[in-house]
Amino acid sequence: MSLAGLGSAVLAPLSAVLSRLLVQVFNTAMAARDVLIEQSNFNELSRYLHRIAPVLQELQEKNVTDNSAIRLALESLEREIKTADELIVECTNKSRLFLLYNCTDIVKRLQAVTQEIGRCLGLLDVASLSIALHTRTATADLCRLMQTAEFKAAAAGEEIIAKIDMGMRDGRADRDCARELLFQIAQVVGVPDNAASWKKEFEKLKKEKDEALLRKSQAEAIQLEQILSFLSQAETPQPEPERQKLGTKPLQAFNCPITGEVMEDPVEIASGFTVERKAIEEWFEAGHRTCPITGTELHSFEVQPNVALRHCIKDWRDQTIRYHITSAKSKLQLGSDEDKISSLKELQKFSEGGPARKVWIQEEGLIPIICTLVSNTNKHQHIRQTALSTLCSLATDSATIKEEIANVGAIENVVRLLARDIEEGRHAVALLLELSNEPSFCERIGKVQGCILLLVTMLNTGNYGAAEDARQLLEKLANNNQNVVQMAEANYFKPLVHLLLEGPEMTKILMATALAKMTLTDQSKAAIAREGAIPPLTKMISAGKLEAKSAALGVLQSLSTHPGNCDLMIDAGVIPLLLQLLFSVTSVFVNLKELASETLANLATASSMEAKVLDSNDTVSQLLSLLNLVGPVNQGHLLRALNGMASPARATSMRAKLRDGGAIQLLLPFCEVNDGEVRASALKLLYSLSQDWVDEDIAKYFGSTYIQSLVKLLSSSRIDETVAAAGIISNLPDNDSHITEMLQNVEALSALVEMLKTGGSKTCRQTYRHQLLENASRALRKFTMPTDERLQRLAAEQDVIPLLVQVLTVGSPLAKKEAAVVLSQLSDNSKKLSTPLNKKSGLFACFWPTIQEGCIVHKGQCSAKSSFCLLEAGAVAPLVQCLEKESEAHEAVLMALTTLLKHDTFEEGCRVIADAQGLGPIIRVLFIGTPNAKNKAVWMLEKFFRNEKYRTDFGHQAQMHLIDLAQNGDDSDTRSLAAMCLAHMNILHKQSAYFH
Repeated sequence: MSLAGLGSAVLAPLSAVLSRLLVQVFNTAMAARDVLIEQSNFNELSRYLHRIAPVLQELQEKNVTDNSAIRLALESLEREIKTADELIVECTNKSRLFLLYNCTDIVKRLQAVTQEIGRCLGLLDVASLSIALHTRTATADLCRLMQTAEFKAAAAGEEIIAKIDMGMRDGRADRDCARELLFQIAQVVGVPDNAASWKKEFEKLKKEKDEALLRKSQAEAIQLEQILSFLSQAETPQPEPERQKLGTKPLQAFNCPITGEVMEDPVEIASGFTVERKAIEEWFEAGHRTCPITGTELHSFEVQPNVALRHCIKDWRDQTIRYHITSAKSKLQLGSDEDKISSLKELQKFSEGGPARKVWIQEEGLIPIICTLVSNTNKHQHIRQTALSTLCSLATDSATIKEEIANVGAIENVVRLLARDIEEGRHAVALLLELSNEPSFCERIGKVQGCILLLVTMLNTGNYGAAEDARQLLEKLANNNQNVVQMAEANYFKPLVHLLLEGPEMTKILMATALAKMTLTDQSKAAIAREGAIPPLTKMISAGKLEAKSAALGVLQSLSTHPGNCDLMIDAGVIPLLLQLLFSVTSVFVNLKELASETLANLATASSMEAKVLDSNDTVSQLLSLLNLVGPVNQGHLLRALNGMASPARATSMRAKLRDGGAIQLLLPFCEVNDGEVRASALKLLYSLSQDWVDEDIAKYFGSTYIQSLVKLLSSSRIDETVAAAGIISNLPDNDSHITEMLQNVEALSALVEMLKTGGSKTCRQTYRHQLLENASRALRKFTMPTDERLQRLAAEQDVIPLLVQVLTVGSPLAKKEAAVVLSQLSDNSKKLSTPLNKKSGLFACFWPTIQEGCIVHKGQCSAKSSFCLLEAGAVAPLVQCLEKESEAHEAVLMALTTLLKHDTFEEGCRVIADAQGLGPIIRVLFIGTPNAKNKAVWMLEKFFRNEKYRTDFGHQAQMHLIDLAQNGDDSDTRSLAAMCLAHMNILHKQSAYFH
C-alpha cells in the first residue's frame, strides 16, 4: 500500500515505530531469559533478539527513507515478536507441570516463531538501505540463522514425560513413584521441592483443567486430570489406620513359593501360581518345563505381572518402613545409646531406598533430632559418627533436607567435629561436602569460624578419604575469593595461585594484594613458588596496570627473601623488569622503585644474578648512577644488591666492572653519611671491592679525610660497620708508608687493639667475632712490619701480642692465620731486641747477686713487650695446636715457628717446639700442606734431624714423605732440603746428586 493511498489516515513517524519496536525487542529478549522451562531454547531466542536490536537502532539513527515496504517489514516483525512474547508469558504463568508435559509442543511453537521473525527481518532488504556494510552483513547472517533454527526439547523433560505416561498406563499409581517423579521434575523445572510449592503448582494445573473444560477441550481436560491424579499422590499421606492395618509382618501370600522370601516383582505363571519373576526365570533357564509348586507340565512359559499383589506388597513395605520411622523418633530422643545407634543405622538404610523414604523421614520431624546428636554436648563419639553418616545419606540429592540441616544450625556443629579424631572428622567432612553440592551452602560453610583452617589441616592427615573430601570441599569453597584468601592464610595456596594464573584481572590483583600483606614463613614462600605463582606475578609486572604491578611486586619482594626462590624468580625474567622500573623516569613508578630495589637486593645472592645483570654493558653504570638520584631507603637496597653481586669470591668480573665504573670514588663519600643503613651498605660494598684491587691503584683514592672516617668507624656502635671498615683498612697496601702513617696519626692502632679485645670477649656473637678478629689481625700487619721497630714497639706496648695469642685459641682458621703472620713479623726481631745477660767476673764476682737466667732461645732477657718473644708470650703451644687443626693457617704458623730456628741457638728453639709436641704436626704438613707449607716444614725438619734424638724418635714418621718430596718436590729448594734430611737419617749419602 502506498502512502498516497492511505487517504486521511495519519501514520506514526518511522522513527517512532522503530523506537516502539526496539523497546518490544529488548523487553521480549529479557523476558525470554526468565523462562524456567526449556531454558536453553528460550535463551537462544533471547540471543537472536539481542542481535536484532543494533540493526533497528542503526535504522533509527540513519533516518532511513519511509516507504511501504519497510513499514510492512517492521509491522510483520512487530507482530511475530508479539507472538513470541505471548508464548513467553504463557510459559511463565502456566503450571510448570503442564509446561513440562507439553514441552515438545512448546519447543515446536518456539522454533516456528523464531523462523518467522527471521523471515520478517529479511523483508527489510538491508542491502538497499544506507547503513554500514558490517551491519548489512551481520543482518543477512542473522536472517539465515533464524530461518534455519532448530530447537529440540530437553532429554530430561522427555524422559520424565515417558515415565508419567508409563505410570498412568500400567497402573503404577502409587505415592512412592509419584514422589520420585516430583523430585526429578523439581530438578528440571526449578520448583522448590516442598509441599507448599507443589500445592501451588497443583492448583495451577487444576485451574488449567477447568479452563480446558470451558474451551470444550475434553481430551486435554481428561489428560490433565490424569496427570493431576497421578502426581498429587506424592503429597497425599495415607490415613493413620490404613498405615497400620497390615502390621509389620508380611502376609503368607507375599512370600514366593520358590524362595520363601517376600516378592519384589510378583508374576503369575500358567499354572495359576504367583512367584518372584527372577526365581521363575532362573527355573526356566535351568531347563525345567514344569510348575515348581505342583510339578505339572506347563503349557506356556509366559508370565503376567500380578499388579494388584505387587501394589499390596509395596504398600506393606511402605507401611512397615513408616512404622519403623515413627518408632525411631522416641528411640532417638529417649532411648539408650545402643537404641540410638541402631535407629540411626536403620534410618540410613531407609534413606538409601529412594527420595520418597527421605521425605517420610523428614515429615516425621527426625532431621532436627538427628542434628542434635552431632552436637559437641553429645559425649558418645559413636553416636556422633553414626548421626553424621545418616545425615549425609539423607542429604544426598535432597535440597530440602540440606536446607533443613542448615536451618537448625547443624553446619556449625559439624565444622567443630572436624577438629576431633580422624574418623569423626572423616564423617564430618563427608557431610559438609554433600551439603556443598548446593552452591548456596558453600558460603555458609566457609563463614563458620575456623572451618577453612580445619579443612586445610585435614589435608595433611594420614586418612586418604578424609583428605580427598577436604580437598574437594576446599575446591568448592574456592568459588568465594574471601575463602581463597583464608586458605592462603592457612598455608594452602593452590586455589590462590590458580586465580593468579587464570582469574580475571581484578581478581588477580585482589589475590596478589592479599598475599603481599600476609606474614609468610620460609616454608610458605617455598610452597607459593612451588605451586607456580612466580610466572603469573612476573607477567602482572610486565603487562599489568599500575595497581597490578604494585601488588605483584609486593608478593615477589616477600618471596625473594627465601633463598630457594631466587633462581626461580631470575629464570622467570624478573631481573629485567626490576631494572626497567628502577631506570624509569615515569613519576607513577616512584612508589614501586623501593619495592624493586629491595627485591633486587634480595635476589643479589642468587648464583645466576651476576650473569643476568652483566648481560648489559650499561646496567652496572646505570645502577651506580642511580645511587645519587634516589632516597636513602633505595640507596641502601641498591648498595645491598651491588654488594650481593660483588661479594662472592667468584665475582671477580663484577668487582672489576664496578671499579672500572668509578664505584670506589662514588662509595667513599657514603662512609660519612648520617644514615646508618646506607653507610653500612656502602662500607660492605667497598670492602668487597677491596678484596682483589691492585695495591698501587688504591692510595690515590684514600686521603687523610677518608682514612680518618674509616678509623672512626672502627669504634662504631654498629659492629657490621666496624667489621667492614677494618676489612677495608686490612686490604690497604701493607708496604705503603704514607697510608700507614695516616693510619697511625688517627690512632688506628688503638682502635684495632680494641677490636681484638671485643672480638675475644665471650659476649660477642660468634659470626661477628670471627670477622672482627680476621680483619683486625690482618690490619695489624701494617703496624708490625719487621722493618719498622718503632711501630712494633708501639703495638707491643698496647698488649697486641697477648691478644694475638688469644686469637690463636678463639679465632676462626683465617683469624688464626692472620694472627700467626703478625706474630711472625714481630718475632723476626726478637733475637736482636733481646737484652744480653750481664756476666759478672773478677775477684769479687762471688759477692754479686745471682744473675736471673735469660731466654733459652734468644740467650738474653726477653719479654712479650720488649723483645716480642714467642716463648715469653706463651705463643708456642697455641701455634702448635693450630698446626694440628687448621690447615688454612699452616703456612703462617710455620712461618712464626721458624723464627725460633733462624739463629745459632736453633737447637734450643727445636727443643722448645719439641717440648710443645710440635714435631708430629710438622711432619703431618709434609703430607697435607701446600707447597709453601711443605717447604717451610722441610726446612724446620732439617734443623731438627741434625739431632740424633729427633731422628730416632721421629725419623720413621717422616721418612716416606721426605723420600717423596726429594723425588717429586715442587721446587729444587724443597727437594734439596728433603734430601738433606734423608742424609741426616743416613738414607742418602751426603755426596748424592741431590746436593749438586
